[in-house]
Order: sequence, then C-alpha cells, then structure tokens
Amino acid sequence: MSAKPRILVLYAHPEPKASVANQKMIKVIENLDHVTVHDLYGRYPDFFIDVKREHDLLLAHDIVVFQHPLYMYSCPALLKEWIDRVLGKGFAFGQGDALKGKYWRSVITTGGKEEAFGKQGYNKYPLDEILQPFELTAALCQMEWIDPLVLYWSRNISDQERIEHAQEYRDWLDDPYAQQDLIQGACNGIGK
Repeated sequence: MSAKPRILVLYAHPEPKASVANQKMIKVIENLDHVTVHDLYGRYPDFFIDVKREHDLLLAHDIVVFQHPLYMYSCPALLKEWIDRVLGKGFAFGQGDALKGKYWRSVITTGGKEEAFGKQGYNKYPLDEILQPFELTAALCQMEWIDPLVLYWSRNISDQERIEHAQEYRDWLDDPYAQQDLIQGACNGIGK
C-alpha cells in the first residue's frame, strides 16, 4: 500500500474554545498532510453553506470524518444543516452517487458516561442506536459506515485520558488500513 487515503474531517463545534476534548483532538491531527480539517462553524458562522465548495471537498477525499459533540442525541445545528444541504438528492443519493464507496466515520464526544448509554442507563439507549440516523444517511449515500470513535464523559475524565484518546484518533487517521476490521476491503478501494 503506497498512498494514504485523503481524509476530510468535518469539525462541528459551536463553541470550540470552550471544548476540552475536541480542541485537544484537533491539535494532534491538524498537521497530518493527508487530512483536511474543515471547521464548519469557523467557515460558516452565518449558516450560509457554499454547497458547490462542499461538494468539491467531498469529491477530493476518500474518507469523511464527522467530528462533533453529541448534542441532544444528535449533532450541532450547523452540521445538521450541512448534511441536509450538501448530501442532497441528485448528488449523494437518488440520481446521484458521488459518494458511493467513500467511508463515513463519526467521531463523537459525549457529556455522559458510557454506562449512561444503555437500556439501564440515563439515556435509555446505547449510542449505536442513537447514531442510527447517521448510519442510515451514510447508507443512503452508498457510503461505507465505520464504527464510531467515541470519547464518553469527555469533560470529566482526566487530561491524560483525553490525550490518550486524541492519540488513538491520530493513529487511526495516520493509518486507517491498520484496523482492517473497521474498513473492510480498504486495500482494494482507497489510495489508488
């Protein structure tokens, strides 16, 4: 395997300076040459999304990472607007299949502990069920779903745990092929 896949990180945090975990994660990945970090709130503070520009970014990358905090069992408002406007019919689904075969990975931070996400937990549902709308959107766009990378209780864990999580994230971005169970058949599709 020679070339690394081109990875687009769609970063959506409405208050990035107040973020403890996401800022640390962005800092450790922003210097990877094959990774484009795209701060949606920095680019579109007015929520007016340049759909053509976003299409071009998507077409230029092999893996799309959606990095955001979990907000009300979903994503921040601008990311939802981005999904609705950019992954539109005619481009990503329906008569369009521009994203077919690309990979989607959600990188999520939560305010709750892992045990809060389950039938006996505060949130009553496991996170994989809460994230089903994203998985279904990926399927609609004919994208391959990669299991999410989650940092639970992100504001309350130790700084060392945040550093270790950020390093795990960087390691995956640096070589997503190393974890073949996450990307089935990656050797056949990306980086050619």
